[in-house]
Amino acid sequence: MSNKENTTVDIDYAESAVPKNQRRSLITMFMIMLGFTFFSASMWVGQQLADGLDFAGFVGALVIGGAILGMYTGLLGYVGADSGLSLDLLSRKAFGAKGSYLPSAMIAFTQIGWFGVGVAMFAIPVANELLGGSRVAEWILIIVAGACMTASAYFGIKSLTVISYIAVPMVAILGTVAMVMAVMRGDGTIVDQFAKSSGTLTVIGGAGLVVGSFVSGGTATPNFSRFAKNGKVGFITTVVAFLIGNSLMFFMGGISSIFVGGNDIFEVMINLGLFYLAILVLGLNIWTTNDNALYSAGLGLANIFNKKKKPMVLFSGIFGTLLADWLYWNFCGWLNILNCTLPPVGIILVVDYFVNRKEYDTPEVTRTVNWFAVIGVILGALVANLVKWGMASINGMAVAVVFYLIGNAVNGKNAK
Repeated sequence: MSNKENTTVDIDYAESAVPKNQRRSLITMFMIMLGFTFFSASMWVGQQLADGLDFAGFVGALVIGGAILGMYTGLLGYVGADSGLSLDLLSRKAFGAKGSYLPSAMIAFTQIGWFGVGVAMFAIPVANELLGGSRVAEWILIIVAGACMTASAYFGIKSLTVISYIAVPMVAILGTVAMVMAVMRGDGTIVDQFAKSSGTLTVIGGAGLVVGSFVSGGTATPNFSRFAKNGKVGFITTVVAFLIGNSLMFFMGGISSIFVGGNDIFEVMINLGLFYLAILVLGLNIWTTNDNALYSAGLGLANIFNKKKKPMVLFSGIFGTLLADWLYWNFCGWLNILNCTLPPVGIILVVDYFVNRKEYDTPEVTRTVNWFAVIGVILGALVANLVKWGMASINGMAVAVVFYLIGNAVNGKNAK
């Protein structure tokens, strides 16, 4: 009788902590996390910042918003690396075995949505520029891109690593060269160009846009940082990657807005006559985020349905690909609303890890549902979406933490 089934190792450790001897190097983790932050939709925010701020305000918004986003994701990076647990396994501890279905469903739903949007963000402009806007060509590109991105997520962390090592340097170098060329061909300095487009956006308002741009995706940070050598490496690589990667995306969007009136470095490169390089940069930039999104969606669905990760990744990829065109044109507004619901999840995971640290030393989950964590997320999401004062994500996190800590104190008294 074969023991193959008993000796097969899940290299993605969807159901257990990543062992210390399976952790990745600092450089590898930096590449993975940097690829994770290369999010084309962040360029849309860069356009908004450039349209509403002068250059000093643009940089100020990046620094303030980047610091907040970096600290949030950095703490999640630390927790993931220190525990070796994915977001979904951390949720089982903080929210309970059944309660974890809420954060798992939220992350899976939003990441499948953004995956579909990302696929269409590649296919639609390429079809328009290369193939005259043919709907048939657009759908062929959607299917091919969706299949490639799904395949890399299907094969797990090793495949994500390979894609990151290829894509990150190419996108960073080619994108930066394109920005420099655009600035050199413009009238005056980059400061002069930004001054022409300055509007009514405040620096704090801009910082809020920076935080909101990737705070939902950043909540999935433990899914990747758990492969770091230790908590310190997980924290540092996450913070640095978010500061560099997000800032680069915002600058690309800002430069695009100023010099060609667009919101993507793709349009800048097309304007510069770098057609095929533009397609390469667009595709690789979206790929590095999309395979990570699908990977997280697969882990979330695996937790909910008690299935293996790979079939769930495959299902997510097919679903997101088939709905890509519809998602692109109809769902971005809803996804932005959903983005505000995830930060309360992330902050509760961080707080629970530090407050109840000893419970994470064993794999057993003692609670079925932690209602204070669940209700904390619901209240935080409502406040984030309905309260217009301040930054939506921070408002939501503050409410969620307060309610969770009250519940933790009540549970502690009841235990005595």
